[in-house]
Amino acid sequence: MRFLYHPEQKNISLAGVLYALGDPVRLEIVRQLAKKKEQCCGDFDFAIAKSTMSNHFKILRESGVVLTRKEGTQHINTLRTEDLEELFPGLLEAVLNSAQPFVITQEAVTS
Repeated sequence: MRFLYHPEQKNISLAGVLYALGDPVRLEIVRQLAKKKEQCCGDFDFAIAKSTMSNHFKILRESGVVLTRKEGTQHINTLRTEDLEELFPGLLEAVLNSAQPFVITQEAVTS
């Protein structure tokens, strides 16, 4: 079984979180997780390659934005809301309140 790295709360940096949230695809993932609380990787219906989605989730996970747990063959993702709020009060809420829904199409990916 492959190990999924998650930083301890004390190792989550503002720069890493902002980098993770700075990409429109990752921001849309976070926006959807904020609404649904938890979601499988395969439940995101974006017109991008599976390997690209895996990379986006890796960046979100390793920056401390999401927590991923395995259930059988599924990867279930949740936001680390409490950790982020404790470290950077109001940041996630401010970002999500200002984020517009981003429709991810093949044209958006290739342009």
